[in-house]
Amino acid sequence: MLKAVILIGGPLKGTRFRPLSLDIPKPLFPVAGLPVIRHHIEACTAVNELKEILIIGYYPASHLQQFVNDMQLQYNIVIKYLQEFTALGTAGGLYHFRDQIRSGSPDAFFVLNGDVCADFPLKELYEFHRERSATALVTVMSTEATHQQSLNFGCMVIDKKTQEITHYVEKPSSYVSTLINCGIYVFSLKIFNTIGETFNIKQEEYYKNGNGNACKDAGYLQLEQDILTSLAGTGKMCALQTSNWWSQLKTASSAIYANRHYLELCKEKHPERLAIGKRAELCTIIPDVHIDPTADVHPTAVIGPNVSIGPGVQIGAGVRIRESIVLDAAVIEERSLILHSIIGRHSRIGKWARVEGTPCDPDPNKPFAKMENPRLFNNDGRLNPSITILGCSVSVPSETILLNSIVLPNKELSRSIKNEIIL
Repeated sequence: MLKAVILIGGPLKGTRFRPLSLDIPKPLFPVAGLPVIRHHIEACTAVNELKEILIIGYYPASHLQQFVNDMQLQYNIVIKYLQEFTALGTAGGLYHFRDQIRSGSPDAFFVLNGDVCADFPLKELYEFHRERSATALVTVMSTEATHQQSLNFGCMVIDKKTQEITHYVEKPSSYVSTLINCGIYVFSLKIFNTIGETFNIKQEEYYKNGNGNACKDAGYLQLEQDILTSLAGTGKMCALQTSNWWSQLKTASSAIYANRHYLELCKEKHPERLAIGKRAELCTIIPDVHIDPTADVHPTAVIGPNVSIGPGVQIGAGVRIRESIVLDAAVIEERSLILHSIIGRHSRIGKWARVEGTPCDPDPNKPFAKMENPRLFNNDGRLNPSITILGCSVSVPSETILLNSIVLPNKELSRSIKNEIIL
């Protein structure tokens, strides 16, 4: 029997994902028509031995309970949300809920960071770990990056014969390796002995330094810095390198990229989610496109490629949308153009308006350049050209242009804007 843990953090995290995370928890942001962590859940349920999924974070339970209930019914599997009393870190959360994870004595458990998007090779990862379970406490899914990209991730050096990780550094200041940590793991239950030892050492240090009231801070443990770094070179940690698609969901522009690849995966695994067959006859479709069944799309609209249209969206005559995500109940009036943008829930785009961002497509000749998340500002403080993002309930008047801009929720624009943040 196996379990899975999905680590989602809390509302104080994901600030680079604003304004999209202001009205919906980041783990529930829809990519390719599904909440982000539903892709995790779906990958977990494909592993036959997996019987329970635990979601750990410090979002209020009310924010996720309906989603959890719906997923249990949808996939007929036990799913629980375990709410932290405060931010405990990736390892602190695992250790705090260790009894729930160990309940039922699973042979091993997966850990998936909630902000990664991937074609999750969980079966392959578990088989790789099981072959080495006599000595390995953890198997890390890894992938290749460029020299420059690797500085933003956990870097590892492995023994090519045994696949053991001999050296691990989180976000190194200088080049270590192009092999990076994907934030997807398989753990043996004995890992809690290692985490417990680190936890006790940290507690003792806090009390020794006169911080007896700082138990909360002493309980904060990061999996990468506090646990994996010390396991490297002990023979207890190994890595499975994969060439499957993988990226992080750190910024809104990375959501457009993830949307593209999840739609591509749907062609093979869930073609029923794409606008094909009768659904494609609603308007002109350039694959790949997801259109919610409740959306109202005019027959003269042209949608795609790489577009997701949410529930209750209304799209008028002659509208053109590509490389974009349109969220619930948005209204796109006739003859408008939406390119490389995210349109927030209940927003309205007037007639003949143009909402456009600058594509941040990586160089396909560079290994996994797709993982890059462009910074919001350049070094000189100017807004970095990127996609255009409208928060919820934004009104864009007819015949205006929005270019490379961010608009916070509940704004009614009165003019065209370019390279601005409208607060």
